[in-house]
Amino acid sequence: MYNFESEFLYTLNSRGYISAVSEPAEVLDKLARRESITGYIGFDCTAPSLHIGSLLPIMMLYWMQQTGHRPIALMGGGTTRVGDPSGKDESRMMLTDSMINQNLKSISRIFSRFLQFNEPSRDPFEGNWQLSKTSKITNLHQSAIFANNAEWLNKLNYIDFLRDVGRHFSVNRMLAFDSVKLRLERQQELSFLEFNYMVLQAYDFIELYKRHGCILQMGGSDQWGNIVNGIDLGRRVEGAQLFALTSPLITTAGGAKMGKTAAGAVWLDANMTNPYDYWQYWRNTEDKDVVRFLKLFTILTLQEIASIEGIEGAEINDAKRILADETTKMIHGPNAAEQAALMARSTFVHSGITENMPTLSVKVGDGVLAASTAIGFTSSNTHARQLAKSGAMYLGNERITDPTYKLKFEDFDESGRVLFRVGSKKKVILTLKSE
Repeated sequence: MYNFESEFLYTLNSRGYISAVSEPAEVLDKLARRESITGYIGFDCTAPSLHIGSLLPIMMLYWMQQTGHRPIALMGGGTTRVGDPSGKDESRMMLTDSMINQNLKSISRIFSRFLQFNEPSRDPFEGNWQLSKTSKITNLHQSAIFANNAEWLNKLNYIDFLRDVGRHFSVNRMLAFDSVKLRLERQQELSFLEFNYMVLQAYDFIELYKRHGCILQMGGSDQWGNIVNGIDLGRRVEGAQLFALTSPLITTAGGAKMGKTAAGAVWLDANMTNPYDYWQYWRNTEDKDVVRFLKLFTILTLQEIASIEGIEGAEINDAKRILADETTKMIHGPNAAEQAALMARSTFVHSGITENMPTLSVKVGDGVLAASTAIGFTSSNTHARQLAKSGAMYLGNERITDPTYKLKFEDFDESGRVLFRVGSKKKVILTLKSE
């Protein structure tokens, strides 16, 4: 789609982070090749932790800094009071200022593991280990900035804001954006408060441009309309040329939403998702997703990842372990990743599961006969039915003699796995698909 020459955009594109770039993309590419640019991504404070869905934009900020540019992690202390309606069928729960501030303080610490801040007086992350000590950061202009839009949004005078900013927005155009249109088409209520979110997000872009020279906003592809609003506002109010870059919304090869499991969301805070469960989430990655996720969610070089492409069978489990180790290191540190891997090996041995076994993703309600045939243990469901009746099939330690047996949630362990075998030699790890 793009043939970028700057290290920044080339890196994002080659690793799979780019869905779209606002035109003229070549202008942004030339700027990024010629000088250090500043870009930002916003994170609302709706929970005490970010979840895996936020990991991709955090990685984009990481690569931005590592390729010689200045990233801004913008906390939505102000916009969280409103709530982003994008992709939502109903209004978010209203949080008090105290709850928002507690959430902000909790989630802010994650950024120290990916970004380098050279402003000690404003750095809330002192004492945390960092992801990489081998940085290309050479001057203060590349130091990451930690900002909170409550600093300017909470001080706005309503009438002045309407006159200075609101007059540049067309209600007709705002109604055409997906975040609004889809809610109205489904006849779901959209409050006037939420309707203003896109205006506030556009205003954030202008404030960061004026305060820090920020010319780029990045985000998920569902944020395209909101980001373009900011570009348009910057042109009208400041005469500035601003840019948008969006990433694809990540789903698994099976079509499931990224970061969802049978137990719920996978959080980046160890108090909400412990390192062992976090490691297990990545270890359970579907075979077709391994290489893609290594590019998106680890800092392994593309050369290192290329050596893994094309492997299959039992060897794919080695790649899954690498993915689990690397992603867990980034969030919880190398010691926690090592302990999680050791615990996993101990658990597998105890349950009869070993790391070199093939895996098969299944859903609750799937039949054991279909699983047996899908993995190739039996040539047909008729063949599988005969083996089940003869007592040759086992799920965990239980013999399955009912050929109509359907998988139940209780069959799986806390990591969403169970050993399925036919006879004594044919074994597979059934992994529970996230819905």
